[in-house]
Amino acid sequence: MWPLLVLSILSLSTIIDRLWFWTNLLIKEKQTVNRVLEAARRDWSIATEMARRTVKQPIGRFLYAPLRLQNPEPEVFKLALEAAADDELASMRKGDKLLEGVIALAPMLGLLGTVLGLIGSLGSIRLGDLGTSSTAGVTVGIGEALISTAAGLVVAIFSLVFYRLFQSLLFNQMKVFRKAGNELELLYRQYWQQASLNQHNSQDKNSYFPSSWVQNSRNVSDGLEQDKKPTDFSPESDVEPPPDEPNNN
Repeated sequence: MWPLLVLSILSLSTIIDRLWFWTNLLIKEKQTVNRVLEAARRDWSIATEMARRTVKQPIGRFLYAPLRLQNPEPEVFKLALEAAADDELASMRKGDKLLEGVIALAPMLGLLGTVLGLIGSLGSIRLGDLGTSSTAGVTVGIGEALISTAAGLVVAIFSLVFYRLFQSLLFNQMKVFRKAGNELELLYRQYWQQASLNQHNSQDKNSYFPSSWVQNSRNVSDGLEQDKKPTDFSPESDVEPPPDEPNNN
């Protein structure tokens, strides 16, 4: 019974801690996601600041992980979301191993106590005492021995109920992370595409020799070549020689 008492205390403390954690998380989570996504549709700097203010919450740390990067590529943005989700979901499993251990050990310890009690009770019985008043205490000992089994089952069942509850909350949290991460990634891909297009257009406008200037200069030079006369480039052999001077003789 003493080991069962220790296990029950550990299980109860873990359950209270996890209930407090999940209650605070579920109350503030939806509001945080809506605010960050709504801000991301208007201004990414505001969304980053709002996510930074909620880093004490798992969903806030999840959203802030990619937003704190300086103009990352979409693939890097996605990897940051996945890494943050893995870390946060792993931290949410805190206490699960302890509850699993209590669920497995409590019935076994209860059964062990019952077996030891039966051994002690039945070991004091002699064949000649069967049917006499000396065996009255044996039934009492057997009843007391069964108490440990019942206590072990109660502790295991109580722990199992909350363990399954926490597992369902964790599974639901995975869906929340996936949905929020997909929406944030989609918004960032749209922003990245628009920013790349604007940067390309600004580079074309700020170039020193725009393409239209180059094309116009080529057209002008072609026109000058066509206006030139062939005589401007006639060879010296085509020039008529001067007339011969008269002979005075």
